[in-house]
Amino acid sequence: MTNHPSVKFNPREGKEFYSTLRKRVNNYFKENEISKFGNTEMYLKTVFMIALYTAPYILMVIGVISSPWLMLSMTALMGLGQAGVGLTVMHDANHGSYSKNRRVNKIMSYTLNGLGGNTFNWQVQHNVLHHTFTNIQGMDEDIETVPILRFSPHTRLMKVHKFQWLYAWFFYGLMTLMWSLSKDFTQLVSFKKKGLLESQNTSFWKELRVILLSKVLYYFFVLVVPMLTMEITFWQWLLGFVVMQFISGLGLALIFQPAHVLEDTQYPLPDGEGNIDNNFAIHQLQTTANFANNSRVFGWLVGGLNHQIEHHLFPNICHVHYRKISKIVKETSQEYGLPYHQKKTFMHALLSHGKMLYKLGRIKTAA
Repeated sequence: MTNHPSVKFNPREGKEFYSTLRKRVNNYFKENEISKFGNTEMYLKTVFMIALYTAPYILMVIGVISSPWLMLSMTALMGLGQAGVGLTVMHDANHGSYSKNRRVNKIMSYTLNGLGGNTFNWQVQHNVLHHTFTNIQGMDEDIETVPILRFSPHTRLMKVHKFQWLYAWFFYGLMTLMWSLSKDFTQLVSFKKKGLLESQNTSFWKELRVILLSKVLYYFFVLVVPMLTMEITFWQWLLGFVVMQFISGLGLALIFQPAHVLEDTQYPLPDGEGNIDNNFAIHQLQTTANFANNSRVFGWLVGGLNHQIEHHLFPNICHVHYRKISKIVKETSQEYGLPYHQKKTFMHALLSHGKMLYKLGRIKTAA
């Protein structure tokens, strides 16, 4: 939060739109007598995704699968499961939309710690910074990553960025690997410097203890147990671990990145006093995009995050309802003459994201 420590949206601009939209969405749940939280579909999906991650591990540890090539395939499945748990279970739980029971949400949010990450850091980076200040330079850490990648037209352009449309995909695959190794530590230090720990009513040492304990337990199960029970060398283990993390990181990035970094979305900057002209809801419409909304299977697998617009407007609603309320959101947005960015397929979204990476590698700034 280096440039604008206090960014404020204009509550009057678009107030009627947001009020109307919320009323219509609330009426949908009331008229259909359904809860905004998770349902049987959500719970079955939880079992499936957790099993996709844990079953291959168990089969290898107990010796049912011992062939090196089959074990490598199992680590690939674990990578898909890891991404699946992150997209469909952890994500909703950290937003408090998995269950109406706060304790259940808290318990399920710690599935992230079981995957090598840290739920507190995620909540600050994702819930607080990204969801509040989407695509705002200096505030949204999702568009501020390693210098070799440029996700905003307002960051410094380097010569190497000219080729990021080619190499960015490789770095996406390293995302969860870095989480499990170092990012949680460096990020916690960063949050401390920015005063974000106090605002979340916690302390540096408290969160550091949680991170350390989580990392010890995580590497005990993913490193120590396999090395003690499986007939593999350390290098074979390392290859499997990297494959798992690369598939997971790439999968997560390919869902989140095309939702905000593509040709249609905007990158608003606050004025000198930190003010954004638009209402929060309009800002989300300008900076977020949907894709592949007609594919129920794809939406099921990615935790409804192909409906990113609905998620950013209603993060307190479980993703299993996004497909239904998306019609309401789209019609209301069009009624008020507001944008509703949408790509027909996942491949169209990836293509647009690639084009934006190419563009950001060449332009110094943009309006």
